Amino acid sequence: MNSVTETCEAEETLSARPEIAARKIAFGLQSNIKPIWNPSKPEWSHMVNGASLTMPYLEPFLNNTMREGMKLIDKDNEKLLSDVKGFISQEAQHYQHHRKYNEMIKGSGYKNLSQVEDKMTLDYEKMKSKSLQWRLAYTAGFETMTMGITDWLVNQRQFLFGGADPKVASFILWHFVEETEHKNVAIDLYKHLYGNEYFARIRGLFGASFHIAMLSRQGYMRMLKTDGRWNKWRSRLTLWKMVGQFFLNIAPAMLRALLPNYHPSKVKDPEWVNQWVDAYSKLEEGEIPILDTSDPEISPLFNQI
Repeated sequence: MNSVTETCEAEETLSARPEIAARKIAFGLQSNIKPIWNPSKPEWSHMVNGASLTMPYLEPFLNNTMREGMKLIDKDNEKLLSDVKGFISQEAQHYQHHRKYNEMIKGSGYKNLSQVEDKMTLDYEKMKSKSLQWRLAYTAGFETMTMGITDWLVNQRQFLFGGADPKVASFILWHFVEETEHKNVAIDLYKHLYGNEYFARIRGLFGASFHIAMLSRQGYMRMLKTDGRWNKWRSRLTLWKMVGQFFLNIAPAMLRALLPNYHPSKVKDPEWVNQWVDAYSKLEEGEIPILDTSDPEISPLFNQI
């Protein structure tokens, strides 16, 4: 397939995507949740907790970057303007929920996480001085990595979330459903302003992925130390296996992004994501999309709790 055809197909796929809308959902994350929310997988629980810790610092940075870039969009490009606004709205919902969740974690005996948060504050404050192109490449890079994470979380949901706290499982999977919905936006804005600029985009891909992984590690390492698990070889081996699975599962998304004509719209979304969106559309106002983690398939047929 030649590049002209690929470009046309990408544009058709993009234009066919529905409007990006933020869902305001009251998951109730601030109470009655144990930090080890999957009793059979404490290391995995803290890996997710460590990633959650980054979100109230990462996602406002992404939003501020996208707002700055939005000011430079051609005024007649209504689709991209609308998509950037949708991106910002969804990410704002995400980090507000993560902030509540993180406060609950810190209040459960993990107060030393504040030191990690100070590091995040300093990192993102320094990054504000980087060029808009650098920051948009970072944003597009992170959004590319999330596509690999979504595939992993959805395809391995029985293993990762089976028997877990339904609120946390539902919250995390909702987040990545919406990541899928706005997967095109950061790279569309980047290319609109800077063209392909291949090597700058690739630096953003690996730079963002490594940066977030290291910040998350600082968080889950402190939590595992607080629990007395960090120096236990069985726990460390389990952790290494989970981290290995993480990198193995995000690798296809990272490798796809190395192609010069890469665009996220060419990548098929997991069917479960579409099922979740359809199931959510059938809920009554105020109903919460809580998944049944005792269901072997963890189907998107929501329970009310």
